[in-house]
Amino acid sequence: MVNFEQAAELAKNFAKKPTDSEFLEFYGLYKQATVGDVNIEKPGVLDLKKKAMYEAWNSHKGLSKDAAKEAYIKVYEKYAPKYA
Repeated sequence: MVNFEQAAELAKNFAKKPTDSEFLEFYGLYKQATVGDVNIEKPGVLDLKKKAMYEAWNSHKGLSKDAAKEAYIKVYEKYAPKYA
């Protein structure tokens, strides 16, 4: 079993690129695990990419860093066979 840091590094180096929704799943949990709750202003309506990233992160509001790390590892293990 991999730890959070290993999973994050391995996910960055996937042979294939995950879909946008899968990427956002990783992104939201990664930010929650490393930063905690959202600490930036919500992007404007016209910046769709940043808005999606913000919402992915904000969807984990209240989740502890440790719980987010565990969830990230589970997401990595779910997608690793498909993209590694």
